[in-house]
Amino acid sequence: MDRLDAMSLLLTVIDTGSLSAAGRRLNMPLATVSRRLSDLEARLKTRLVQRTSRRLALTDAGQAYVQACRRILEDVEQAERDAAGEYAAPKGKLIVSCYVAFGRVHLVPIVTDFLAAYPDIDVRMVLTDGVVSLLEGEADVALRFGPLADSSLKAVRLGTIRQVLCASPGYLAARGTPRSPQDLAAHDCVTFLALMQPESWQFQGESVRVRSRLVVNNVAAAVDAAAQGAGITCVFSYLVAEAVQAGRLSLLALGVEPAPLPVSLVYAAEGMLPLKLRAFLDFCVPRLKARLTASSV
Repeated sequence: MDRLDAMSLLLTVIDTGSLSAAGRRLNMPLATVSRRLSDLEARLKTRLVQRTSRRLALTDAGQAYVQACRRILEDVEQAERDAAGEYAAPKGKLIVSCYVAFGRVHLVPIVTDFLAAYPDIDVRMVLTDGVVSLLEGEADVALRFGPLADSSLKAVRLGTIRQVLCASPGYLAARGTPRSPQDLAAHDCVTFLALMQPESWQFQGESVRVRSRLVVNNVAAAVDAAAQGAGITCVFSYLVAEAVQAGRLSLLALGVEPAPLPVSLVYAAEGMLPLKLRAFLDFCVPRLKARLTASSV
């Protein structure tokens, strides 16, 4: 058996936890997995794995060998990417993570143009309001709102995004228009959990008690509910620009706004930057900056 194949098989056995699970992942009969593992141990003249009826356990020699295998296979994968031209020409697959609403409104149109400009690059967009790990390889580049924690990631600042309060004209006609953050206590509120807490909203250091008649974990739902008269909501300005212009929502002036959030693109900075990533940054950064500026209401 090829040495690299043997290393890969051993790692699959360890990562899946059993010979049978490794066989299923590799689409290989259990007997073949067992025989190839035994052949590897025979060639190395040492036991790598202690087999019991319940579990597998690495021997001391096995632990050291598995660590070496991981390093070797990672180096081989890196060498193959180099040989394929990932660092000589912008090509390959790029994984981009972004918040759902921002991605749909702003990033998808830019990525569509990017694909037309770079036919040798394929993009996988991961639209999620959660946080993916760039250091663990879940994405090549990601969009972030808010202050960035200190890390080994590199960041490109795109601008800021405003948080605004709004409600439907019908709601305001029936319940009155608040003039200060404290007036919110007498109103129905629609809270988007990623921005505010259901019991209190923050206005640049000041906490104001509110009554959240509706709490949602999706910002588009908050906008829709407010437009239908459910109450006052706090959302990102770019999401309500169209509804404000159409008269479905009205912005509220309370004398103070929630603090704007910085917007950044972040990426891992280890080693040489692949040209596909450099091409993406050069293409997308100025366009995202322009969109953030134009979408402010």
